[in-house]
Amino acid sequence: MSNSLRAAIIGATGYGGAELIRLLQAHPYVTITSVVSTSNAGAPLAESFPHLNQIFVGILDELDVDLIAGKADLVFLATPAGVSAELSMKLLAAGLKVIDISGDLRLKSAEAYENWYKKPAAPAEALERAVYGLSEVFGDEVKGMDLISNPGCYPTATLLGLIPAVQAGWIDPSTIIIDAKSGVSGAGRGLGLGAHYAEVNENFSAYKVNKHQHIPEIEQALSRIAGKDIVTTFTTHLVPMTRGIMTTMYATIIGEHTEAEFIEMYRQYYEGRKFVRIRSNGKMPATKEVLGSNYCDIGFAVDERTGRLTICSVIDNVVKGAAGQAIQNLNLMMGWEETTGLLFSPVYP
Repeated sequence: MSNSLRAAIIGATGYGGAELIRLLQAHPYVTITSVVSTSNAGAPLAESFPHLNQIFVGILDELDVDLIAGKADLVFLATPAGVSAELSMKLLAAGLKVIDISGDLRLKSAEAYENWYKKPAAPAEALERAVYGLSEVFGDEVKGMDLISNPGCYPTATLLGLIPAVQAGWIDPSTIIIDAKSGVSGAGRGLGLGAHYAEVNENFSAYKVNKHQHIPEIEQALSRIAGKDIVTTFTTHLVPMTRGIMTTMYATIIGEHTEAEFIEMYRQYYEGRKFVRIRSNGKMPATKEVLGSNYCDIGFAVDERTGRLTICSVIDNVVKGAAGQAIQNLNLMMGWEETTGLLFSPVYP
């Protein structure tokens, strides 16, 4: 359409960038006008991703801010950590809106970013200006803004599962334990021993124990909701599957609340937010049930014997954990219906 928003994608040869291209084909108000790759500039996109042949016809552009500004109104930064820290303010200065899918703008503390990511932090102006786009919780803050930091995949599943209970005061935040599991695509497309088939297949392993860079992001958001500093135990595991995240969370219940009460409270909290689906009594979600979709499914179990709550939250890490939520944030930013271009069913089986 002639009045479409013109979008550029920087980092298009990673999984998040490729998924953005796939999903934006279904968006009625967006036209992809530039696809940028520093490693494959000048080559057709189909050489990197044959499945996108005839979907995006054109060659990959070089990373040139002036060139991008001449072609686009908005940029998705699907880049490795450390890149958007340098690029975001330059793109804004060129008159572009920016949605950053990397982790460079999620942490408000430059010191925390450098401690956890082991890279120089973004300028203070960028960290202050960026809005944390956890769509179902902070979506109202996204509207009309020009710099959005898209949440990480693990934090999306974790925070959507925990925030209503923390905000209601129904669980003790100091007792939260998060057991998180991800498919191999969460590691990105880069080569590494941990992603080799022979290493991953028929294997199940914990990694980055007590050191994962998503820990401060989760704690930052929970602390904001609780109004006090929250510290959590967060352990990640690699599962021999391509896509999907499951976070299983445990916390001590404050007062007496049944499973039915938790389900009703969560349904009220997420009322009208179509991408969060709350399971009925005794039903736990599975990653296959959200595959390829922008849904987050959440289930509960109350253990009366221990006085603890178990929350199980699942997403597709490449969609709701990255490209899908970025488009959801775009819709909120532009004042469009939140679900535009995203209402498709999970792929099953």
